[in-house]
Amino acid sequence: MTTARASAALAEPVERVGRGWTAALSLANGAIWVGWFGPLQILLASQAGDFAPGSGMSKETMLAWVTGAGAVVSLLANPFFGALSDRTTARRGRRTPWIVAGAAGGALSLLLLAGAGGLWTMTLGWCLVQLTLNAAFAAVTAAVPDRVPRLQRGSVGGWLGAAQILGVVGGTGLATAAGGVGAGYAACAVFTVVGVLPYVLRYEDLRLAPEDRSPWSWRGFLASFWLSPRRHPDLAWAWLTRFLINLSNSLVLLYLLYYLRDRLHYSDPDRGVLVLTAVNSLTLMATVVAGGAWSDRVGRRKPFVVWSGVLMAVATAALSGWQTWPGAVVASALLGIGFGVFTSVDFALMTDVLPKALDRGKDLGVINVANALPQVAAPVLAAPIVTYLGGYRVLYLVAAVIGLAGAVLVGRIRGVA
Repeated sequence: MTTARASAALAEPVERVGRGWTAALSLANGAIWVGWFGPLQILLASQAGDFAPGSGMSKETMLAWVTGAGAVVSLLANPFFGALSDRTTARRGRRTPWIVAGAAGGALSLLLLAGAGGLWTMTLGWCLVQLTLNAAFAAVTAAVPDRVPRLQRGSVGGWLGAAQILGVVGGTGLATAAGGVGAGYAACAVFTVVGVLPYVLRYEDLRLAPEDRSPWSWRGFLASFWLSPRRHPDLAWAWLTRFLINLSNSLVLLYLLYYLRDRLHYSDPDRGVLVLTAVNSLTLMATVVAGGAWSDRVGRRKPFVVWSGVLMAVATAALSGWQTWPGAVVASALLGIGFGVFTSVDFALMTDVLPKALDRGKDLGVINVANALPQVAAPVLAAPIVTYLGGYRVLYLVAAVIGLAGAVLVGRIRGVA
């Protein structure tokens, strides 16, 4: 590895990446999301339904505890492993070793979760899944600002977003079609490992030269995770808008299975979740790549994020006011259109406000807390609303207001058009 090649790890990329690189990284990203969303959409809810009787808590409360604990782990793990990958000087590069280790660890953790026998082993298994897959996810997302020039990040972010939603669909489909909880976890585990192989085997990562790595100290390492809103206001506003819109989306998804079963009395709620996810995915796929590419062409990010957030808020409000199966289908379609544009363009916006090349992985990890923290906050908000404060109608109205606030606050970002 030459010195010039090593120093490229910290340079602002100018050479456009090819389709093969984008496809391989997108597949790796999708594989990680399979490992997350097979459990989140189907398997964890099924286990909670099995374990709740006799436990002294409802299935909703048990699921909230498990997913909340896992989200806390995710919240800490993503920036931590992002920071470690920033400092990695391995021969295979900064990011690839963490993609390999994270995917392998995630697969083993999913198999452990398959053997859970109650609340505590279920919680432990899910926390391990979050820990390991976040190591891989932090490295995958950091590869984009490492290698992709600014005016290509919208389209690359679009393909990563498409892979993300295909991972959600694939995880849901594998969990549903496998024929049982254990088989569902095994199928997700295999796909998670296989999906990262094309990227790690075919594409060389950028290696960080040891002399480019900052001196180590625990105090400095821990202090680096604080990104002052006063010094980096655009990053702070971008983080807040992502948090609010993702919190709204998490409130929609968390009890979707129970909403169909207990509120709409849909005859086959497992199949209903799969249908709604497929509808959402089709409309998302129609906009996620096109939205990112359009943003690249016009050189603007904020208008796309604002209007996609508004559309998602309208769709979420429809779930509150139109509580029928056709209403759920229409809302899923609209949410897909909005979230498709938001996913690609917001990702590009985030990479545009990163402070330093040396800390890309860590800074993106801090930004990705805005993805994980809603998973902690959503159960805390949703469980009492559904149980005591008005049920699903109030839940989805609250979610719509939160999402609309996120869309409006995008206007506070000054350094990005």
